[in-house]
Parts: sequence; structure tokens; C-alpha cells
Amino acid sequence: MQLHHLRDAHDPVLDDYRSLTDTALRRVREPAGGLYIAESAKVIERALQAGHRPRSVLTQQKWTDAVAELLGQRDVPVYVVTDEVAELLTGFAVHRGVMAAMHRPEPARLQHLLSQIDTERPRIAVLEGLTDHTNVGAIFRSAAALGVDAVLVSPTCADPLYRRAVRVSMGTVFQVPWTRIDRWPAGIDDLRSAGYLVAGMTLGHGAITLDDLVAQSPERLALIFGTEGDGIRPETDRLLDRRVTIPMMGGVDSLNVAAASAVAFYATR
Repeated sequence: MQLHHLRDAHDPVLDDYRSLTDTALRRVREPAGGLYIAESAKVIERALQAGHRPRSVLTQQKWTDAVAELLGQRDVPVYVVTDEVAELLTGFAVHRGVMAAMHRPEPARLQHLLSQIDTERPRIAVLEGLTDHTNVGAIFRSAAALGVDAVLVSPTCADPLYRRAVRVSMGTVFQVPWTRIDRWPAGIDDLRSAGYLVAGMTLGHGAITLDDLVAQSPERLALIFGTEGDGIRPETDRLLDRRVTIPMMGGVDSLNVAAASAVAFYATR
């Protein structure tokens, strides 16, 4: 690694890390710049294990030995700054010791991703228009833990590689295959052509229970989760093979989308 001790938060070499709390800015800047931010040694380690390449690392002096061990023989610039410079640069107090600007991998083509799934009863999740990065990260973590084969995200869904989503997922976003499904909701036809029964999690009219879906035991299953507020869009709902609901008790009408996904993934495992 190449150590660089920097004292000026305005140094242009640090631009990848600038204003990390400005979500609107980062949504545009990171994909356009071909990068994402991995925060904490554990998350960076998982990114490296997935074959992702670091552009640089930002850390404090006390963590440099740990960074050296993490990077191994990789020739990567490591910017060493004080806590004060880090906070001024990123917009928050950096407590996790290390973060890395990573090269964003090229997204897989939908047909290629689907062709790589070779489990006996494949399941995929589709995230339509989710806006909360915490929910996206939590869904990826559940998908990894409960054996979901892939995650597809609609064009309007929050970025799974945004810092908060990556952190909440504990880096599992690097181990679950995913891509954007650009033709949406028309892309449902691609899923159906690949043999998937397309089921939307909804409170809408004509919904069967999750237990009923499990009893039908579809050979290939695509589960769609809609936005946090309004759920699945009407134009998507019209294309579903099944509408599915999780029965509620105690006067509760629904679960948070991340919680609902975990229940659905477990039930259909």
C-alpha cells in the first residue's frame, strides 16, 4: 500500500469521500463516477473477497496496521487523516476506523444472471421503487441468510451499493447476485419466460396468504416487494401471477418491507 498523510480536507485526492451524508449528491456522483464507498474493515474484507477492486482507502494513523493486513499485497493509496479532517471531509464522525472507495463492478445482464442460477427451486426477489437504503440493505442481508438466489432492483429503487445499504447488509450485498431490471414492469415477461411464477407481496384485492403460496410450491418463484408507503404500483399489480399477503394479528395491517421480506424468504425456503 502507499501511505499518504494528509492534513487538508479540501485536497482533491479526497474527493471520493467528500460529503458522504449528502444522499442526493451521492446518488448521482457514485454511479456516474463508477465507485461506491465500503465502510468498516469487515465490509471491505467482504468486498475484496467478492473480487471488487479498491481505488483508495481513508483511515486514521491508529488503524494503518489493520489496513495493511486487510489490503495484503495490493498496491492501493491509503490516505491517513486526523479524526477532525475525516469529519470535515465526510460530514460525520468516522468511528469505524477505515473506509474505502471501491470500483463499482459492471452490472450483470438480466438474462445472464438468471442463467447462472442452478439451484433446484430457485427464488429471486424484486425490489420495486424502495427509497430507504436501510431497507434495501436489510433485505439483502435476509436474502443472503435465507438462501435467496438473486435480487433484482427496479430503475427507481435505491442503490444497493450506497454506503448505508452496504453497511446495513454487513457486506452481504457483495455475495447475493443482483442487477437492475431496466424494463419495468415489462421485465416481468422476462421472468415469466424464464419459468418464474411472479408473486407480489400486497394487501390488494384477491391476495392469497403466504401459507397458500407455499402450499402451491412453485418450481421457480419471483417475489416482488413494493415501496415503503404505497406498495406495488398498479401497473405492476396487473401483471402478477399471484397476489400474496402475510396474515396479521393484533390490529396490525402490515409489516415493514424489510421484515416482510424476511418472513417471505423464510416461508418459501
